[in-house]
Amino acid sequence: MTERNWQQTWLHKATEKARKAKPYHLFENLIANILVLLISFIVVIALFKLGEDVINLLVNKAFDPLKHETFQTVFGGIMTLLIAMEFKHSILVVAKRQQNIIQVKTVILVSLLALARKFIILDIQAIEAAKIAALALALIALGAVYWLMRERDAWNMEHGRQEEG
Repeated sequence: MTERNWQQTWLHKATEKARKAKPYHLFENLIANILVLLISFIVVIALFKLGEDVINLLVNKAFDPLKHETFQTVFGGIMTLLIAMEFKHSILVVAKRQQNIIQVKTVILVSLLALARKFIILDIQAIEAAKIAALALALIALGAVYWLMRERDAWNMEHGRQEEG
């Protein structure tokens, strides 16, 4: 298939899909694609900023991964990027129409990543024990819900049922 034929085929399929889609689905798809572009842009900027921070730490000979502040800066940035990319992926799945709504499991996974990031950047000396306990309890609860949903999905797959969310 030539490049021109491929473009015509792709354009024809996209046009047919748009013609059959309901107006709200077109609107939803447009918004999802704009969000994906914006989040991608933010991820690229955050990646460059993280690289700049690491280079500055290396140049200033202050890069000591065993120092808590350095660890917080570098891994906090990495976790932020992972959270943004997972969030972007969940929106991309909706935009590609593989799913109609963002899956609850994905939201829980992003929440788990955000809590893990919070624990990484947490200054233990500056926070009360009750707040740490509350964050830990939230992490355990979300982890349990995620595990239960994964188990349910595995059971549904074994028994030939559709996933529900």
